[in-house]
Amino acid sequence: MAYGFLDIAMTPSVRAAQAEMGADGLWTEFPGHREFDCFTEAESAFIADRDSFYMATVSETGWPYMQHRGGPRGFLKVLDAQTLAFADFRGNRQYISTGNLRANDRVSLFLMDYRRRARLKVYAHAEVLAPDVDPALTAQVVVPGYRGKVERIVRLRLAAFDWNCPQHITPRWSEAEIRALQDAEGE
Repeated sequence: MAYGFLDIAMTPSVRAAQAEMGADGLWTEFPGHREFDCFTEAESAFIADRDSFYMATVSETGWPYMQHRGGPRGFLKVLDAQTLAFADFRGNRQYISTGNLRANDRVSLFLMDYRRRARLKVYAHAEVLAPDVDPALTAQVVVPGYRGKVERIVRLRLAAFDWNCPQHITPRWSEAEIRALQDAEGE
């Protein structure tokens, strides 16, 4: 059966680890179909509600690198059922993710909703573009009024995604969410 995300993640060493732990039958005999190669309305809504995510790249020496990306809610855009994009704002100017993507276009995104205890994992191929290369794309992802300096646009072509279980996610609320709860209690 196709499982999309796990079809990519299940390497021989992963299968060996599963076998050692007695978990190999959980996934090799999965009865359903979870190819997940197109975002649905559920994923699109979840992504649109995020104000940050984590992005992993791999260096030329094989080391993984995890980077936090943030911006205003909805800065990561779903362009179509298989394409995401975002304006990459200036950060600490180390450019590790940007450099890694020059050698290997594979990324893994990890999107969290701590309040609802939900997480979405995404495998994608990234393309880094100067903002002036595709003005129409840049117009789609630039957030009017946001103070961050756009240095590049990152377009992501979906390979697969999967939802993770809520186990071990500690619920957390932002300051704005806490204020809204307090305001609602005061009414």
